[in-house]
Amino acid sequence: MGNGEARVRGLAARAGGWSARHRWAAVGIWVLFVVLAMGLGSAAGRVDVKDSDQLKGETHTAARIIEDAGIDEPAGETVLIQAEGGGLKATDAEFKDAVTAVVRAVEGTGRVTDVTSPYDTKTISKDGRSALVQFDMRGESDTAGERVEPVLKAVEGVQKDHTSLRIEEIGGASMMKTFDDAFGDDFKKAEYSAVPVALGILIIAFGALVAALLPVALAVTAIVATMGLMGIVSHLQPMSDTANSVMLLVGMAVGVDYCLFYLRREREEREAGHDARTALRIAAATSGRAIVVSGVTVCVAMAGMLFTGLAEFEAMGLASLMVVAVAMVGSVTVLPALLSLLGERVEKGRIPFLRRRKPGARQDSRFWTAVLRRVLARPVISVTVAAGALLAITAPALGMKTQQFTLDQEFGDSLPIVQTYNRLNDAFPGGSEPAEVIVKADDINAPEVKSALADFRDRAISSGASRGPVEIKLHDSQNVAFVYVPLVGGSDQDRAGVSLDKLRDEVRPATLGRVDGIEAPITGQIAGSKDFNDQLAGAVVPVFAFVVVFAFALMLLSFRSLTIALTSIVLNLLSVGAAYGILVAVFQHGWGASLVGAEGVGAIITWLPLFLFVILFGLSMDYHVFVVSRIREARLRGLATKDAIRHGVVTTAGVVTSAAVIMVAVFAIFGTLSMQSMKQMGVGLAAAVLIDATIIRGVLLPAVMALLGEHNWYLPKWLHRLPDLTHDEAPQAVVAKPAARDDEGEPLKV
Repeated sequence: MGNGEARVRGLAARAGGWSARHRWAAVGIWVLFVVLAMGLGSAAGRVDVKDSDQLKGETHTAARIIEDAGIDEPAGETVLIQAEGGGLKATDAEFKDAVTAVVRAVEGTGRVTDVTSPYDTKTISKDGRSALVQFDMRGESDTAGERVEPVLKAVEGVQKDHTSLRIEEIGGASMMKTFDDAFGDDFKKAEYSAVPVALGILIIAFGALVAALLPVALAVTAIVATMGLMGIVSHLQPMSDTANSVMLLVGMAVGVDYCLFYLRREREEREAGHDARTALRIAAATSGRAIVVSGVTVCVAMAGMLFTGLAEFEAMGLASLMVVAVAMVGSVTVLPALLSLLGERVEKGRIPFLRRRKPGARQDSRFWTAVLRRVLARPVISVTVAAGALLAITAPALGMKTQQFTLDQEFGDSLPIVQTYNRLNDAFPGGSEPAEVIVKADDINAPEVKSALADFRDRAISSGASRGPVEIKLHDSQNVAFVYVPLVGGSDQDRAGVSLDKLRDEVRPATLGRVDGIEAPITGQIAGSKDFNDQLAGAVVPVFAFVVVFAFALMLLSFRSLTIALTSIVLNLLSVGAAYGILVAVFQHGWGASLVGAEGVGAIITWLPLFLFVILFGLSMDYHVFVVSRIREARLRGLATKDAIRHGVVTTAGVVTSAAVIMVAVFAIFGTLSMQSMKQMGVGLAAAVLIDATIIRGVLLPAVMALLGEHNWYLPKWLHRLPDLTHDEAPQAVVAKPAARDDEGEPLKV
């Protein structure tokens, strides 16, 4: 038969073999790569997404006008002065004294500018019980939260002197500070706790500290290298903090998973009686190949986000793609080198009460063996029950409503500033989040422009889109005007959206639209949400089509089976659909929300459905490729299809369970954060992975394959010319066993 090594083909097998033979070189190259990536990234610096690039449409046009004009919008702050009972009114002397005291107090800090009195700006509520003192923070708006504390203390001092009134501050700077104080460490704790959680689960899974440390170490180095690469790539595709957080999440999940798959197979082969060298070569040819197929599929899924046209999504997609690629390369190169170096020392640091199984002991999971016995005995019933359950879970998703969250939706009543936000919106509907009309003209002071601005202000109120007051702020030297229009509907985004449409479709064309040379895009929180939704809706079909078509093509080429490719797509879509259904049930309708420490906020955050689809479709391929590869491998060794299914599922149950527990635990950490959007992401990801690793891979996949029988390996003759990426002979070659043959003595093809 000759040298088995010479017959081994396939990228993963060759990479693993080379790394095992050149151990120190492989480790050295990896360390050099990580250090160079981090060093070059730090030297290059990271370019973040600009506001003008966040969205297309009017929001983008408005941001471009502001950026081109060089106007740095300050962080605006508002002090709400409100009579708590029904007695005092804004016209009373005591109320006026409080207003004067607030103006003096905030001016006295030296941190603010453009302080306005409600008696000058007419910012007094209709019932006369509430008034607004407005001002801007000095300095850059991005760092205003760091300078606002003296102003907040000054306002608190006025409150102590006027106990018959409610005096509260809210605005960009004060919200920034409040959120940083309340949640600034929230994300860091979540990110930092992911590593010890994963390590703890791996220690239980392997029973040895060194074996558990390897996947975590490689995942962390992959993340570090990717952080450096993000700095370099950001000069072509700007990045963001959100992209960084998503990269950490995905990097930890896939990095640990890939190493876990490889390491468990190598350990399994050694426990089955193979010498260390042979075990490593089998792992490279089998699990290594599954990692490459899975990694490429995940990368394709992440690339789907590049088709959204949304800068934030493009940054997340590229960052995730890079970390998956780096983790994949590390798993099939430096990991076999480290395993070759460590040898039996990979079992060092054994945990006394976690016994290692004896060589030759069965690796089958008792639980999944029992489940599989019933599933394979009654595949029709299993498919009907499992698919029916998943479709029932998916059903609520048909009524999914998406929107950007308001402050009270995002944080509930957990923060005092949220209550201030609600009181401000009740007294001045839309005042906390007004629409902003950015007017650009050749001469902003031209009579026809001033007349159009005045007409716009009047018609905004007379049309019913706003109850006023409409504020106009001129930037003469830049020939730009900012028009602030409180929208009727306030924080009710549906009603406020109707008001926005009136401004855009009726008021603007009849006023500003009649003046030649004027640009007047309308932006703001409500407008940004609408533009984001519109753009995202247009991206859904291209992204879904790209991900599904390319995932199908990769599965077809990797397994050379039309049936396997089709069932892979259908099962993954079922998993994603179930995650959508759970999200809608818990967060939109509030069913069982208290069980996960959440609230029914009536909607799903706008960006989450598409984000979840891409992430889950990619991550689901981890388990699917790993399990189906093992089934196919058993079939090639001559087992009947049903026996191959049983063997593939029960022998991979341990590693899939460990991988799923790690993913669920890491994602669930994000479900503990206080922000509802982060809770939705964490719960959605965790639920989908749990469903995927249990119902999909443990019940539906084996039941469907059992029903299909030999049709699992169906490939039409006209597709036989497709490239052969299966590398089927690798596992047999490394242990010098003849390939399985059919009844006529021909090599078995599947």
